[in-house]
Amino acid sequence: MHGEDIDTYKVALVGNPNVGKSVIFGLLTGKYVTVSNYPGTTVEVSRGVCNGLDGGVEVVDTPGANSLIPLSEDESVTRDMLLEECKKHVVQVMDAKNLRRGLLITTQLAEMGLPVVITLNMWDELLDRGMNIDVNVLQEKLGLPIIKTIATHRVG
Repeated sequence: MHGEDIDTYKVALVGNPNVGKSVIFGLLTGKYVTVSNYPGTTVEVSRGVCNGLDGGVEVVDTPGANSLIPLSEDESVTRDMLLEECKKHVVQVMDAKNLRRGLLITTQLAEMGLPVVITLNMWDELLDRGMNIDVNVLQEKLGLPIIKTIATHRVG
């Protein structure tokens, strides 16, 4: 963290509903968040600390959003969190088998000038469907780092 304290070093997990944000949050922080297979499960912001080699980092699990132009309370909470607290570090969790759904948020994060790392979660489900993504090409096209994950199996 080198000079930043936990109040300024925050990582926001953002993405569409039902992409695995809360599973990743739980793995990083050890905190349990209600994880269900339907949108709207995370209706408020959850916070926890991920302890690493350089000390603790606050991880913020935001409600699922289909857009950062808020049409619902969940989307408003997520957008406000990004604008007010998590301006430096954003991890966008995307469903690897449904990129189109997440790319609107990717575009909006870029328009907001926020630094983003993308995690393509549920990679195993993508492969099970006989699909594949050339991550190197996608990284080049988006200009963003991308990590493949299978959060439910602690991979990535």
